[in-house]
Amino acid sequence: MALLARLTGKQLSSNFIHSPCLYRSSLRHRTARMASRASQAADTTRFDLLVIGGGSGGLAGARRAAELGASAAVIESNKLGGTCVNVGCVPKKVMWNAAVHAEYIHDHSDYGFDVGSVKFTWETLKAKRDAYVSRLNDIYGNNLVKAKIESIHGYARFTNDPEPTVEVNGKKYTAPHILIATGGQPSTVRDTEIPGAGLGITSDGFFELETLPKRSVVVGAGYIAVEMAGILSTLGSETSLIIRQGGVLRNFDSFVSTNCTKELENSGIDLRKHSQVKSVIKKEGGLEVTLVTRDPEKKHEDTINTIQGVDCLLWAIGRDPNTYGLNLGHLGVNMDKRGHIIVDEFQNTSRPGIYAVGDVCGRALLTPVAIAAGRKLAHRLFEGKKDSKLDYSNIPTVVFSHPPIGTIGLTEEEAIQSYGKENIKIYKTSFTPMYHAITARKSLCIMKLVCVGKEEKVMGLHMQGLGCDEMLQGFSVAIKMGATKADFDNTVAIHPTSSEELVTLR
Repeated sequence: MALLARLTGKQLSSNFIHSPCLYRSSLRHRTARMASRASQAADTTRFDLLVIGGGSGGLAGARRAAELGASAAVIESNKLGGTCVNVGCVPKKVMWNAAVHAEYIHDHSDYGFDVGSVKFTWETLKAKRDAYVSRLNDIYGNNLVKAKIESIHGYARFTNDPEPTVEVNGKKYTAPHILIATGGQPSTVRDTEIPGAGLGITSDGFFELETLPKRSVVVGAGYIAVEMAGILSTLGSETSLIIRQGGVLRNFDSFVSTNCTKELENSGIDLRKHSQVKSVIKKEGGLEVTLVTRDPEKKHEDTINTIQGVDCLLWAIGRDPNTYGLNLGHLGVNMDKRGHIIVDEFQNTSRPGIYAVGDVCGRALLTPVAIAAGRKLAHRLFEGKKDSKLDYSNIPTVVFSHPPIGTIGLTEEEAIQSYGKENIKIYKTSFTPMYHAITARKSLCIMKLVCVGKEEKVMGLHMQGLGCDEMLQGFSVAIKMGATKADFDNTVAIHPTSSEELVTLR
């Protein structure tokens, strides 16, 4: 070893003595590299937490981190609040509330009110809704200022620097902890897939409509399609809903899926089952939407028919993650085939120091989930709570259909698959709510409990009917705490209400 060191030392010394240019060149290169790194560090703004995405999850994580003493910044290319505030939950609920008003108007005469001629003005509703959303945007901005969180407007892209660094409008930012909360966007159909598909809009475009469409076609069978179709139809647009199978909400409990499908048909929506859009053509009187409908029993050939005079074709066929353009491949952040960021139970990605929450992860695409995950992550990173993580089991959710749907936990089908049919006990009921006892318009309320084991632990609750959206939250607390059917039975009922049925099921 000593000989090797001596020989190496002599060789190096000989090289530098006989090659002064090589020495000076090497020194210049090292000096240049050091200067470059120093310049890069000087030009890069640093935070404790850098959040990409100013939606529900990103804002919640940033604000909680700031409360815990961290310096934070939020990068957003659009309006603060993300999908939920701008083109999702909030404006959708305003529209649903308006649709509920329209339903109640039909019942006024049954309750003794003579309301005469009632006129609905879409323009008035839209103006008030947009003003409300604008106020929320301002509130979110003010909250960042109060929390001393820097707001950076623009598109973020990870650079090729050794240290994870984000570039926005030519400026660089970095942090030991970077949270990706970029959310998602409506899935679209290319004209190469379905000729004329681009003539339609998505749920984002729904909130840009200046007037109520006279003739609407909604494509999709998920909760967004169901909600959009319900709102349009109830407010007075002649509406068709195009679904590929025989029912809507196929990922929900079959009891709810079947009932919701019936409610849509009973409400006057033209439900086209086993159908797909074949082409869309723009004509003077509106869009011509051509459908191909298959016979589920295959007794007949597929049939072709058209819907004429359509002035609103709305694609509600799913959502895609907003990961394009982030340059995540360079970072070594793993994604699935659809572009969702893969995270573990603590929201860690495959790259240390990079995290993701919300819709961009492709799991439980709900605003409260993103908020809760963002806050839990902040507590883990900046308060030392190593076990702080979101429990993704028993997450309650509501579909603002007509009437609304509330659901939490396992479906009957999932429970059977997990525990075996012999260990499952189902309690369910179907009834007419008292509100409809004297109305010509009728709508059922259905309820179902999925219980497991000898102790009959409540593992799932599924319902649709008036008030089910509001009554779910309280029952969700009980189920999250591990309530059994006996616990439900031991609770005194509130009469007369629909919710009392859940504590009197037999």
